[in-house]
Formats: sequence, structure tokens, C-alpha cells
Amino acid sequence: MAETADALVIGGGLAGLVAANELADAGRSVLILDQEGENSLGGQAFWSLGGLFMVDTPEQRRFGVKDSAALALSDWMGAAQFDRPEDHWPRQVAEAYIDFAAGEMRPWLKSLGMRWFPIVGWAERGGDQAHSHGNSVPRFHITWGAGPGVVEPFEARVRAHAEAGRIRFAFRHRVTDLEIENGRVVGARGEVLAPSASQRGEKSSREVVGDFSVRAGATLVSSGGIGGNFKLFREAWSEEQLGPAPANLISGVPDHVDGEMIGHAERAGAEVINRDRLWCYTEGVRNWDPIWPHHGIRILPGPSPMWFDAAGERMEAPYLPGYDTRGTLKRILKTGFEHSWFIMTQAIAAKEIALSGSEQNPDWTAKSWKMTLQHRLGGKGTPAVRAFLEKGPDFVVERRLEDLVAGMNKLTNAPALDAARIRAQIEARDLQMDNPYAKDAQVMAIHNARRYRGDKLVRVARPHKILDPSKGPLVAIKLNILTRKTLGGLHTDLDARALGAGGAPIPGLYAAGEASGFGGGGYHGYNGLEGTFLGGCIFSGRAAGRAMAAEAAG
Repeated sequence: MAETADALVIGGGLAGLVAANELADAGRSVLILDQEGENSLGGQAFWSLGGLFMVDTPEQRRFGVKDSAALALSDWMGAAQFDRPEDHWPRQVAEAYIDFAAGEMRPWLKSLGMRWFPIVGWAERGGDQAHSHGNSVPRFHITWGAGPGVVEPFEARVRAHAEAGRIRFAFRHRVTDLEIENGRVVGARGEVLAPSASQRGEKSSREVVGDFSVRAGATLVSSGGIGGNFKLFREAWSEEQLGPAPANLISGVPDHVDGEMIGHAERAGAEVINRDRLWCYTEGVRNWDPIWPHHGIRILPGPSPMWFDAAGERMEAPYLPGYDTRGTLKRILKTGFEHSWFIMTQAIAAKEIALSGSEQNPDWTAKSWKMTLQHRLGGKGTPAVRAFLEKGPDFVVERRLEDLVAGMNKLTNAPALDAARIRAQIEARDLQMDNPYAKDAQVMAIHNARRYRGDKLVRVARPHKILDPSKGPLVAIKLNILTRKTLGGLHTDLDARALGAGGAPIPGLYAAGEASGFGGGGYHGYNGLEGTFLGGCIFSGRAAGRAMAAEAAG
């Protein structure tokens, strides 16, 4: 006999947890399947920095930031650049998310116990025109507790429902097929994997010890994206849009983020759209203490590091640190190489180099104000940053520029960098630092960033010359292409119903989170504005849970 439930949730990440809570709150019985162990509940959200894109919040207003739903929607559409007929539902979901982010989102999450760091981050600043890509104002709200702080209220509610018998778990259960009867998805079947002693994030065993079958009134695919599956990632890569696919990638997500479930849903008739829209970070560094295969960490840079391509030429605006991720990716790959370089002073590194991820920010993850003040205002950089400066395989620290460039050349097979050429570019930039006026776009960006009190306090170093020995030593960082998010995915409507090739809903099937391109099949369009990944999981998971509850009742 197959196991039964009112609703089946495939994937115990953030979107799945949010949906399961909505279902259980409505009195439905829920079964959550996940191919990993119980210690992986929460999925990729656990490893994140916990940033949420929210609009016109008390945190923004306290720092003099004037935001609105209209401005946020303008920024979003400028970033998304929707240009395909199949972007109808992604556009609708994006508009609905902006309404949510400017309205109910914060008070609802606060009612669940979530809180945020008082200084709002300013990511993806754009640097081009008002109607094009970028956040006009800071919107990146870092959750107190980082990624685990985002997961915590939803996991706690799920476990409470589990104790009451409304939610059941089936860990180490890998779905291989969706069950279809008379055109309706009625459940799933798959393989039971052997118990694993792997810790969260580590590669786990794929030994099969049995099989299973589940029947449900409604089924949700919330299994994540393809970022850990380099084969699928390269197959989805658009050389026409981005340039040649990198031969060498590092991964910002664990090995089990394999995208296989998206393929199973597609074989069941669900349509995948915008498959070629991928989100790679250009500031990836190899983790000196890796947890998963090819483990990379994204540097979250302030605006001051000088950015050079593989040939040693300084990157021009808008390809500045923290401004335009996708544009910068294309600019880097045009060189014929896959890496680039930051050069900065120790003073810049201490204040402006942050590392993404909950494990790299123990002060925020532990919700410790004491640690936060010590780490963020101590002038030496966080312990995680100092560890990378000492042990990171992509880091070079030297007093003399010529020694720094020699160390950089040891880390690359590209043509040797010319120390004289790099010196000339740095000296030209340094001449712009003698007064608060400048023709250099990056120097102007630094001064503009410091006009925002939040950046001036904790994020942007006091402007100074790179070759000022009192601010040294010099730091160079080799930057790699880091896989992270899947911007396209299973095509869905506003109720998270999975759509078939003709645009009609597939009865009984839903999709949410990254598997659905965070909603609609790609509600970001071509660019993410940051904080929209976790926000999309919450928004699409909630929509799915509420719609599934209604269908299961019927």
C-alpha cells in the first residue's frame, strides 16, 4: 500500500517549510520528502547570509532611506529586462512580490519572531541609468541569526505540527518519478537511500536500500535549483548571452543541489522556462576549509577595491564591486579567461570585505551583539576574513606592489601581469583621492556610498590612496566564477500551479522556490537584486501552500 497524505512536499528547504506550514495550519496532512538527512532541513537558506529584499521599512527610514513600491518596481523591471512571451507569469509574480515586500512581508515575518540587523545593506547598485539594472536605495535586510534565523521560525512551526501529527517527514527519500492518473499528478515514487552520517552540506551516500510510493491530493516540487550540478549548469549556459562557459567553476551550494527533480517534473508534463537564465557570482574564492565539493565563498565587496581583469586592465564602470553582477560576468569572460582580481589595502579589506554565508558570519548567526561590535567595528576585519587573508588559496598579501604582482602571477596560468602597468593605473586612481571631487567613476561611487550613513558606519572605508604605506599591507584576491542560483525553472502562475507546455495548469502539481525560478518560472528575469532569493522562497512557498490547501480540501 502506498503511503498517503493530503499534500506531498518534495524538498525540505525554505519554500517547502513555508508551504508545509500553510497546509498544516489549514488542517491538511503533509508529508515532506527530502533526499538528505534530517540535519539538512532548511536547505540552502541555512547557508545564506539571511538577506531579504524588503521595501519602505522602519530600518530604511531610520537611516534616511526613502523607498516606495513604485521605486522598487521600477528597479525590478529595469533589472529583469523581461523580453519573452513566456515572461507573462514571471512578470505577474514579480509585481505581486513587490506588493508583498512593500506591505505584508515584514509585519508577517516579525509576527513569527524574525528580526533584522538595523543597518540595511546596499547590493547590486547598478551604476548605469535610472531605468536599467540596480537598486536605487539599500534594501538588503540581514536577518538577525543569518540564514538559520530565516529558517528558524518556519522549522519550529513545522516541528510543532509534526508533534501534533499533522506533518510527517521522510528523509533520505529521493523521488525519481511523479505518479500520474488521468492527467492528474497523484503522488510520487522513488528510492530510499541508506542512512548517512554526513554532516549538513557534506556529500552524502547515494546507496539505494529500498523504494517507496506516496499518494497525495496535491504535490509540491520545492527541491531547489541546479547550482551544485556543473553538468546541468553548463548545459543551460547561454554562450550567446554570456560568452563562453567557464571550464573551471566553484560552487556556492552543496553537491545535493542537483536539479534532478526539475527534470522529473518536466517529464511529467511540466514546462521549464528561462532555463538559460543563471546567476553566477564573479567574486568567488576557494574555501580553505571546504564543506562540500568545489566549495566556494562569495566575497561581498564594498565599493573601494580596484578590480582588474585577467590581463591586468582595470575594469571600467559600471563593472565596479557590488554594482552589476551579470554585466561584470560578461565583461570578465570577454577577456578569454575566467578569473579577475581585486587589489586593495589592508584598511579596505578590514572594513569592506565581507564573506557571504552563515558559517562565515558567526556573530550574526549566533545573534551576538557583543561579537558583532567586536568583529565589525574593531578595525581588523572579521575573524573569517582574517583567516582567508592568512590561509585562502586565492589571497596574496605583500608590502610592495611588485611583490604583490609576483605573488598574483604565481596563482594564474594567464599571461604574466605587468607590475608597471598595474602601478600606473593605481597611481592614476590615487591622484583622484587628493580632493572630494573626481572624474573617476569608482571614486565618485565611493563618495556617494559614504553619503549613506549605514555604509559610512560599517561598510565603506575612509577614502585613501591604495599605495599609501600607512594603510597597508597590500592585498590581492583572485576571483573565480561561483555558481549559485537558477533564475529560470518550472513555469507557474500566481498560485504556484505548475503549467504545461500549452500554459494550462497540471492538476495536482505545484512548484515553489528555486525549482520555479523563485516563482513564475523566473521572476527575476535576467538579474537578481539580492535578498530576492530567500524572499522568493518565502513568497512562492506561501502561495503554494495556501493554494494546495484549497485544492486538497476540494
